[in-house]
Order: sequence, then structure tokens, then C-alpha cells
Amino acid sequence: MLVSFDELPDEARIWIYPSDRSFKKEEIIEIQKELTIFLGNWTAHSQSLEAGFILPHDRFIVIGINQESAQASGCSIDSSVRFIQDLERKFEIILLDKMNVTFKQGDYFVHKQLKDFRKMAKSKSITKETIVYNNLVDNKGDFLKYWEIPASQSWHSRFMS
Repeated sequence: MLVSFDELPDEARIWIYPSDRSFKKEEIIEIQKELTIFLGNWTAHSQSLEAGFILPHDRFIVIGINQESAQASGCSIDSSVRFIQDLERKFEIILLDKMNVTFKQGDYFVHKQLKDFRKMAKSKSITKETIVYNNLVDNKGDFLKYWEIPASQSWHSRFMS
């Protein structure tokens, strides 16, 4: 059952999929349509999942489920991964590569491989104040508080000298 992401409780489980590029305007409409259909029909053990989504900065897909109403199962999570893989193919984007980091430089979003991010930190191209996206947060409350933060407050700080 599709609900507004805002309606999900802070304890809602979330998955964050960073794109290697910004979504084009026409892609946003299509991605929203596809997410609406998928989440509207998403189930676990024949029980409807109360789910919502947002597309922050036209660059991330964030899916959340209210686990108080129904828990995601292995099969339901597998179906969501297949859905994301379908989006990757359809829009020629990368969403599932966890060895990438997204951060801001000025007004621009930068998406780099982790090894390149490390090099940039070592050369001081990235500082402790650089805004990073902590895609490891796993519930809505932490997403709202700790997703978009300075590198010094994130796991990314281990690369800062």
C-alpha cells in the first residue's frame, strides 16, 4: 500500500539508492510512476507493505516501509532489488554500487568511487566540512537527522586526516 513518505514513522526501515547522475525531468516523472506501481503492489507473504518514497535532490531514490504494519521478508526485499535493477537498465544509471560516495562541492553533487574519494580526502580536496550523504542510515528518523551531514560526523571521517 503506497503512502506518503512523510506519513511513515521515524522507525520506518529505509533503503537509499544513490544515482551516479541527476535524474532528467522526464525520468523523474517515469521513476515516480514506476515506484508508485511497484510500492502500491509490494507485499511480504501476501501481506501488503505500507511503503512510501522520495527522490531527494533528483538524484537519490529513498524507499521506506512501516514495519509496524508488516515486516519486509527476504522475498520482498529481493523483489525490490530486482525492481531497482530494472530502473538501472531502463534509465542507464547506477543505483546499487555501494562502493561509490556522493558528496557536495559547492552547489554541485559529486559521485565518485570510494577509492577516488579517499584520494581526494588525502589531497585535502575534501574536508571534514564537506557535505556527504550517509546512505548507511536504515530508518527514517536517522535519515532525517544523519543522512546529509558534514564528513566529520559520518563514517566518511575515517578518510580525513
